[in-house]
Amino acid sequence: MNNLWDQIRRSQDEDDEEMMATNAIVMAAVAQESGNQHRGRGSHPGRAPNEERFREERGKDATGKVGLLPEQKMTAALRMLAYGAGADQCAEYCRMAKSTSVAALQHFTRGIVDLYSTKYLRAPTAADLRQLLTKAERRGFPGMIGSIDFASYDTWIWHAFFGVPGACNDLNVLAKSPLFDDLTAGRAPLVQFQVNNRAHNLGYYLADGIYPRWATFLKTVRNPTRPKEIKFAKAQEGYRKDVERCFGILQSRFGIIRGAARGWHKEDLRYIMLTCIILHNMIVENQRPEDSDDELESDDEEDNNMRPRIAEVWEGPTDRDFDPVGRDAHHMNGFMDRYQQIRSKQCHSNLQEDLIQHFWEFQGNRRI
Repeated sequence: MNNLWDQIRRSQDEDDEEMMATNAIVMAAVAQESGNQHRGRGSHPGRAPNEERFREERGKDATGKVGLLPEQKMTAALRMLAYGAGADQCAEYCRMAKSTSVAALQHFTRGIVDLYSTKYLRAPTAADLRQLLTKAERRGFPGMIGSIDFASYDTWIWHAFFGVPGACNDLNVLAKSPLFDDLTAGRAPLVQFQVNNRAHNLGYYLADGIYPRWATFLKTVRNPTRPKEIKFAKAQEGYRKDVERCFGILQSRFGIIRGAARGWHKEDLRYIMLTCIILHNMIVENQRPEDSDDELESDDEEDNNMRPRIAEVWEGPTDRDFDPVGRDAHHMNGFMDRYQQIRSKQCHSNLQEDLIQHFWEFQGNRRI
């Protein structure tokens, strides 16, 4: 028995010696290989040397010091936009001075606006209007484009106007906004729809009580009493809130909008706001399903035949005999006719009454 234990111990000792010899050979090989390589500044023994990323491509100052990486400046700008962090808070994370962080945000916002404003801050085209009108018609509001306060049904922001001095209530902003300039000048696409056996030639936006009674606004019914008015008011207010949630989404994505202005100049605030809107529209476009004309139709063929599309959009100006607005009487008369049509209280009342009846006929038996 003792001889057996002696053999086992000798076998274990031999295995240990063999393992130690193998480890020594491996360590010597690693040490030799690391000694042949150039160990970069900041790396530790046994690790790969630091990569000299873009050190030859980046600029240098008068003392020969290499500048900051573009990734550092982009990270600082995005952190300030997304988290609402101050410029001094980016110093520790991005290794940048406060003035450099501010300059990086200024260059980033101006670059985004210059590159992408034509695509992501454009007015809706005829194809966009067809899609918006089809979605709205499914909810019982034919001819509706979106909400005047903010966006369309998918939270895409079509119109951004801010920076008005003085009391910035809805009426003062509307009076200075260029939202209806193209429509008044006759350069907007033509939208026509028929509701309750009456034709309407202007698309409209959902609005709350402070807005005027224009033909381009659809307001809720104040103190509704009849069942059809109650159902219409609930649907109009509910759909308007679905659209206006967009500003809450925008604030949740970009913390710089939630906080104070932090002493930014007016021009910087304008570019910051436009950049946040452009990036928001990029996210909406990326998450939007690829809708086609076939997908916008109902799955039921009989339903499509019984309820044809009510709203139609045509390319070109709203006035078939459109001429550029000039100082002569002929051109000015057409401009004033469109101006009065947009601000017509009678057209607003007719639109509201027709849609109340239309919504009651098509949505009265459905649960909203």
